[in-house]
Amino acid sequence: MKIFLSIISATALALTLARAEPPAAQTTTTTTTTTENVGTITEFTPGANIVLSTGAGEPVHYKFGKNVTFVNGRGKVINASKFKKDRKVRVHYVKEGNDMVVDKVTIVKD
Repeated sequence: MKIFLSIISATALALTLARAEPPAAQTTTTTTTTTENVGTITEFTPGANIVLSTGAGEPVHYKFGKNVTFVNGRGKVINASKFKKDRKVRVHYVKEGNDMVVDKVTIVKD
């Protein structure tokens, strides 16, 4: 009789556990915002970062993404060496967490 009750109890427990829903999968959402900004280069390190003075307070620091395109004022892709301090540029970037990651830098014609 004890064996019979043990088997019934074990079966009931197994069925209860089998019907239990698995824990909800945890998902992480990352919000990214794409935007542009115009300013004058105050610091430029090819392959690493660019700092712009936008005229509104402190200079803004940007990181370069893996594939950054550098463009002149006529829309032609050029070498990053053409970008120097005190040159006015437009940066296209994506906000990833606390970082602003640049994917395109364009020289602004005056």
